[in-house]
Amino acid sequence: MTSAPAPLRLAGLCGSLRSGSLNAAVLATAARLAGPRAVLTVHPDLGRLPFFNHDVEMAGCPPQVVAFRELVGAADGVLVASPEYAHGTSGVLKNALEWLVGSGGVVNKPVAVVTASPSMTGGDRAQAWVRETLEVMDAVLLPPLLIQRASARIRDNAVHEPEALEGLRSLVDALTDAAGKMAADEHF
Repeated sequence: MTSAPAPLRLAGLCGSLRSGSLNAAVLATAARLAGPRAVLTVHPDLGRLPFFNHDVEMAGCPPQVVAFRELVGAADGVLVASPEYAHGTSGVLKNALEWLVGSGGVVNKPVAVVTASPSMTGGDRAQAWVRETLEVMDAVLLPPLLIQRASARIRDNAVHEPEALEGLRSLVDALTDAAGKMAADEHF
């Protein structure tokens, strides 16, 4: 009798620090959708990372940066949820990604990006911004997910509207599939 394979490890990064964040709700919903094939661990607070400074990195990263890099480095895949601020991503998410450059935490790793925005565009500019940064970092990017008019689709810290929920389920499944395939390829 063979035992079931261990669940894949996914890391979730939320670019919003706001209480009641739409993007935090997306990640909370994604964590529920991931099981049983994967476990999505959302970083608790990217705002605790210090501003990126290469001198600090070269002298030795602070403990919160080390823990962040370990979470992402150990993950089989990464799900990034980004708000859109002034047609770009948040400073806190950009800062977190900068800390990952030196560690190579997303190199050749499947990464999915979702933006949830109250706007009709669903945060398309932030999505493009984050994806461009991740491309430079050699992440393996999955197709994007934009959740437009997110305020009407998300309530009580969860995605409830059927179309948005199905889009998120498909994205989580695609990320899990890609992570599983890459993990299997590494074993051969």
